[in-house]
Amino acid sequence: MANIKTKSLKELEAWNIKELRKLRITVKNRIESLKTGLKPKELSASHVLRGLEIGECQSLLEKIKRAEK
Repeated sequence: MANIKTKSLKELEAWNIKELRKLRITVKNRIESLKTGLKPKELSASHVLRGLEIGECQSLLEKIKRAEK
């Protein structure tokens, strides 16, 4: 299982393909959760996406797509 909790979002180029895929799926799920307008789940303090808003998640998703290529 790819562990993304200990990784830095600033160094996506150093992530392997499995970690990037897991992060991409996680970010897409978070974007959908934030779009619903209902109270999204509060993320744990160790979660890599904690504190990111919808715009930041969309920007991160673009960076992930570039890193996967």
